[in-house]
Amino acid sequence: MPRPSLDFWFDLASNYSYLSVMRIAALTARSGVDVHWRPFLLGPILDALGWEGPPFVVQKEKGAYVWQDMRRQCRKYALPWQQPSEFPRRTVLATRIAVLAVDEPWLPDWCRAVMMRNYGDDREVDSPEAVAHMLAALGLPAQRLIEEAGSEANRLRLRERTQAARDLGIFGAPTFFVGDEMFWGNDRLEDAIETALCPPQNRDGA
Repeated sequence: MPRPSLDFWFDLASNYSYLSVMRIAALTARSGVDVHWRPFLLGPILDALGWEGPPFVVQKEKGAYVWQDMRRQCRKYALPWQQPSEFPRRTVLATRIAVLAVDEPWLPDWCRAVMMRNYGDDREVDSPEAVAHMLAALGLPAQRLIEEAGSEANRLRLRERTQAARDLGIFGAPTFFVGDEMFWGNDRLEDAIETALCPPQNRDGA
């Protein structure tokens, strides 16, 4: 029998993706569920939908609520939190690194480093200097990876990954898929894991 698995679609600029990036590895390891990490850029999808940006940036009342909610959620999960002085922060180079590393064992560590620097420390995450610092801290060859991430082939991979997200009907981040079942939002992570462990067709004796 194949191991249960889920696809984890996330944007490194997304505040709610921060919560899932920091939690998913421990939760799925405990449950015996494999995770396929799927970094993408949400911005082009919002543009294609005709939105002027994340809804809680466009609507200030919703934005005030979201930042309050992020403080609560980070307390709940014991995660560091500093409201970013810039939102959404540019994460194109950081995401290109993530796409380059999609089959590498260090991808989750990279994503956690980017998220922690952004949402834990309120620091810029996308300049070559910041990216090189984070890569070096992970013991990785920073200059080579930055060059490979900026190659036309890797830029194309990111564009294709973002288009694949749009083709799946993704409209926000994080989003999880178990087979064809979509779960949107950090608060649905546990539901996605439960579904991976016990798909609907296996319930109720079916």
